[in-house]
Amino acid sequence: MLRGKPVIRRAAEALLPHVDVLLPVGDDPLLADSLKGLDVLPPVSGGAERHDSVRNGLEALAALPEPPDLVLVHDGARPCVPVEVVQNVIEALKTHEGVIPAVAVIDTIKKAADGIIIDTVPRDGLWRAQTPQGFRFGTLLELHRTLRDTRTDDAALLEQAGHPVAIVQGSEDNIKLTVAEDLMRLEGVIDRNLLPRVGLGYDVHAFEEGRKLILCGIEVPHTKGLAGHSDADVGIHTLCDAIYGALAEGDIGRHFPPSDNEWKDMDSARFLIHAGERIRERGGFLVNADVTLICERPKIGPHAETMRQRLADLLKVSISRISVKATTSERLGFTGREEGIAATATVSIMVPDNGEA
Repeated sequence: MLRGKPVIRRAAEALLPHVDVLLPVGDDPLLADSLKGLDVLPPVSGGAERHDSVRNGLEALAALPEPPDLVLVHDGARPCVPVEVVQNVIEALKTHEGVIPAVAVIDTIKKAADGIIIDTVPRDGLWRAQTPQGFRFGTLLELHRTLRDTRTDDAALLEQAGHPVAIVQGSEDNIKLTVAEDLMRLEGVIDRNLLPRVGLGYDVHAFEEGRKLILCGIEVPHTKGLAGHSDADVGIHTLCDAIYGALAEGDIGRHFPPSDNEWKDMDSARFLIHAGERIRERGGFLVNADVTLICERPKIGPHAETMRQRLADLLKVSISRISVKATTSERLGFTGREEGIAATATVSIMVPDNGEA
């Protein structure tokens, strides 16, 4: 996962605006779920080596009623390929049989054996190859059928067969996820395009005899529950309102109207799951959430950690991002008279800049 989305989903979303069909290749059972809802073809099986997987994908495209004229081959582990890199590759294919994006090597290159430098390699003319690599479909398909070796990219097949391959400018943001540190670098790329949003929630529910008391997703022992159309979880309701507010998407009543009997006695966990999904669907992530429950009784302290974990699980974030605390109103007002419970919530989220700012 990368900022709330599977890495390969981000890679697919980067390519989709530029292609007529997108074909995922691989056998991981999570692949189809990761791409659910996107306009992609059903995945085809991969192979033992990279070139086997690419060939399987090419053969599947060849079997379409209208095979493509051009094909892009992209690493699913490159989720942040910039728009201009894809466009540069496609534009260059108008005049070349093969095109790759690449970045010039600027570091001094050392060759080593057993931990000892044995040579300094001249860096003049050296480039770091990236994807998507673009080709005339018929050319690449024929080479994969005839040259079955273990080369690490498809451009090498054209090179071996004597076809010139052009280079267009790649990007340092087009990072291939390989080691754990790459996740932090990719998060940095994504975060540059995000803006902070803050939301505030407030909710009140009266006590009612004969109902369970549900607070922040857990049942809390008490003599009374809270009145409401759903399970009346005042903690989750105010947290949802804070999230929807930060997204400028109204409040919980807009998404789950109390006039709709579908939500009668509903577990409010469903509402919070939806609110968390809305953050991820907008391409954002939750920075933190702070919930305050206002009541004389029951005592919240003994249950606060369990509440934090439950909210974190529902929002699919670390518990370190969730705060649950309580206070009283010093016996003043309806909460002081133990007529009900009030709650406030503040959230901070990061979402992509959609150009409205």
